[in-house]
Amino acid sequence: MNLHRLAAACALTLAAALPAAHATTVPLSAGSWALFNADLDYFGDQGVRDYNSDDFAAAHFSFTIASGFQGTLTLVDLGFSGDAFTLRNGATVLGSSSLGVNGDTSGAAEFSADAALANSAFGRASFTLGAGGYDITGVLSASSNGFNASTGALKLEVSPVPEPATLATLLAGLSLLTVVLRRRGGSK
Repeated sequence: MNLHRLAAACALTLAAALPAAHATTVPLSAGSWALFNADLDYFGDQGVRDYNSDDFAAAHFSFTIASGFQGTLTLVDLGFSGDAFTLRNGATVLGSSSLGVNGDTSGAAEFSADAALANSAFGRASFTLGAGGYDITGVLSASSNGFNASTGALKLEVSPVPEPATLATLLAGLSLLTVVLRRRGGSK
């Protein structure tokens, strides 16, 4: 039995021994990774599961982005490469991750979210979010590694939105710089 099949068999055995899962709200803190599990064979398309829950409760990742700020939500595949996820905010689909940037759908194994994000074998997606409240859920939408089970991670990064006055000042400065550079170029 190869390593892939052994890992899948262990995950299915563990999942089968657990009681029925309930929904859990997982607060998503800015700047840190939140891990989740997904298993099409055991959970079907019922969604991703709380990685830290003893009963693999369905995961809802909740957070609020304050007015004047924007967020970047990053999604990455973990475990064995070759999986894609679809994320939703409530009933609205945000989008899906790729299966892997370099086409390697079953060769790489990585359990660090930062390392997986840096490895082009792993699927990833990035979503820009405006101010407001979010309730993120997801499903394993594709699995080409033969497991139909995976682990993934989400990370939220929040930054201030540039104010219109700041942008106007920047554009005015660039315009002035362009005029000065053209005059210098014309006097040679």
